[in-house]
Amino acid sequence: MPTPSLIPPHGGHLVNRIVDAVRSRTLAEEAAALPSVELSPKQACDLEMIGIGAFSPLVGFAGADDFASICKRLRLADGTLWPIPITLAVNDTIRATLAVGGRASLRHSDGTILAVIDIQEIYPHDRKLELPNVFGTEDDTHPGVKDVLKEGDWLVGGPIDVLRVAAVSEGDERFEEFRLPPAATREAFGEKGWKTITAFQTRNPIHRAHEYLTKCALEICDGLLIHPLVGQTQPDDIPADVRMACYKTLIDGYYTADRTMLSVMPGAMRYAGPREAILHALVRRNYGCSHFIVGRDHAGVGDYYGTYDAQTIFDTFDPGEIGIVPLKFDHAAWCNSCEAMTSAKTCPHGPEQKVFLSGTKVRQMLKEGKRPPPEFTRPEVADVLLRWASKQVPAAR
Repeated sequence: MPTPSLIPPHGGHLVNRIVDAVRSRTLAEEAAALPSVELSPKQACDLEMIGIGAFSPLVGFAGADDFASICKRLRLADGTLWPIPITLAVNDTIRATLAVGGRASLRHSDGTILAVIDIQEIYPHDRKLELPNVFGTEDDTHPGVKDVLKEGDWLVGGPIDVLRVAAVSEGDERFEEFRLPPAATREAFGEKGWKTITAFQTRNPIHRAHEYLTKCALEICDGLLIHPLVGQTQPDDIPADVRMACYKTLIDGYYTADRTMLSVMPGAMRYAGPREAILHALVRRNYGCSHFIVGRDHAGVGDYYGTYDAQTIFDTFDPGEIGIVPLKFDHAAWCNSCEAMTSAKTCPHGPEQKVFLSGTKVRQMLKEGKRPPPEFTRPEVADVLLRWASKQVPAAR
């Protein structure tokens, strides 16, 4: 049971759509004769997030009223705050096999039955409503927009019963030791005696600026949950197994063991900037965290969002409704004069004294076999990254 002193889940209770062993066997037999929907990697991630309660209070994929309300006003139809529609899109061929009031099996790309959906609605996929509202753009070079444009023209809404969850594609590492559902992280926090916990979302290796933010947060909270996203990301992102090796190396060498916890979030990135920052915060509330680090351009990509839009969006909601406290950090960098990590709030020196390195620039350095400087990343982490980079086969020209 959740520890009473921890923050309550979003919506008041933690959803669990994973069926027990007896029900799973019965459903599997029934599902074999049902119409079938093969899930995309993003949909498989969403199914797991719904099933384990990370997307509480959602119990399934969005119906038409919820879809429209989320797009227009960042709320479910009943008024509950929710920033991004979690949808099950299908094409015309699959749509023709489905019926409202019926059911369908939801399968992994390898054919494994993952869940059964009770089909309450089938409705047109209104991209003209979704894209400009959720992503702030209809530009098909935006990775989130590109994903939605590739999806089917119909959306299927209804609750799901999950038999099992799976990695997003064959051969993916699931990190079972660290793949804790919200109920398990809440239990772990209680065992550690933590009442206030800061969550740190990342899809990259932790560099010195990230380390600075997390340690500042630890000064005001009992514990730190380093919570990397290991679901679907962009193809040029550093692979999850390499990132996990970096996290473990850094934690072992530079964090206090009894105040730090590493777990993974099996969600998919949307790159929806401000709206996704709200989603990430609500998800971490469900995991039991009381505080959430929101840095520069959280969940952003390219120049689609303002540098601090993901922070200011929190100001448009009642703090009690969000529940979790956003920790809004300025852009941090190494200052050669201060000989420390700093931000504009703490350092008087100009940009000529700062070491700023983007993830893109670091990936380019790794491709060239160059070591990222210690002002950007710890040497032990650089070693892990260089070992990975040395094994990459150069792309054919």
